[in-house]
Amino acid sequence: MIIVLMGVTGTGKTTVGRVLAADLGWTFRDGDDYHPAANIDKMRRGVPLNDDDRAPWLAALVRLIDETVARGENLVLACSALKHRYQEYLRHNLAAVRYVELWGPPELIQKRLASRTGHFMSPTLLSSQFAILEPPADAILVEVSGTPQEIASEIRRKLGV
Repeated sequence: MIIVLMGVTGTGKTTVGRVLAADLGWTFRDGDDYHPAANIDKMRRGVPLNDDDRAPWLAALVRLIDETVARGENLVLACSALKHRYQEYLRHNLAAVRYVELWGPPELIQKRLASRTGHFMSPTLLSSQFAILEPPADAILVEVSGTPQEIASEIRRKLGV
């Protein structure tokens, strides 16, 4: 199974993903690590990425997913996957890919971003992410006001893993 933790910046995809993967004994990968340097520079400057910017990033994530499935392994992947076309591209008809949307009210997410340090993503991009967010119809929805362990436990319960 490939669990894609998706949603806007600041929802805890990386933090929850690490906890979830550790609980399951699975591999964790952060989609941010697959961005080209030019994308990171744009986001650091507060410039939203466009589809052309995201293309090499998404292609790298598809390779990761395909290699993981080919090895018969499980994976927790933190990846914003904001638009339907990105989600379908990543899934590419693989039943193994399951989406979990981490969700929180904008006020909570903004508060988290204000206190976050050391991340390249500019908090000014939050509104642009909410504007393009298109959760998949089959995504498991998990609210993020709890602790990372509580959120990971809810994901496990909802997915039956």
